[in-house]
Order: sequence, then C-alpha cells, then structure tokens
Amino acid sequence: MTVPECQFKLLEDGADYTLSSAADGEEYVLRNKADGLDAELRGEDAVRFRQDYEELKARNPDWRADQLLAQLWDQGGYGWLAK
Repeated sequence: MTVPECQFKLLEDGADYTLSSAADGEEYVLRNKADGLDAELRGEDAVRFRQDYEELKARNPDWRADQLLAQLWDQGGYGWLAK
C-alpha cells in the first residue's frame, strides 16, 4: 500500500473481507483476508468502486460486510485488481 495505513478509515469489517478508504475518499483498499490480497483502487477505479459500493449497499441494506464485499470482489470484478 502506498499510503500509510493510519491515513485510511475502516468502512466495513467482516470475517473474510475489509474495506478502508483514504481520508479524502479518493482511494479504497478492499482486502480479501482469506487470500491475503488487497485491491488498491485509485483514480477511475476508485470512482467506479464508490458508485458500485453505494448502489449495492443501498439495494441491500441488511447485508453484512462479508456479503457486500464478497459481491464486489467476485461479481464486481474488483478481485482482478488485487495483488
């Protein structure tokens, strides 16, 4: 991660996934705990992710963090950006 972890705010935390955001909301880190992989989202990827995240969360308000983030990781395609 290029930005120190302390500058990121934890938005979602589940048993299998976490989501953090930079203080300015311009970067996100979606972490797959089981695989030990992070998808670092910046620029256009961050803009698209924010839209997808907000839309999915609004459509599924009862989903827990792992349900929401797994959907974004797998079906949203953000897992492909992980390293």
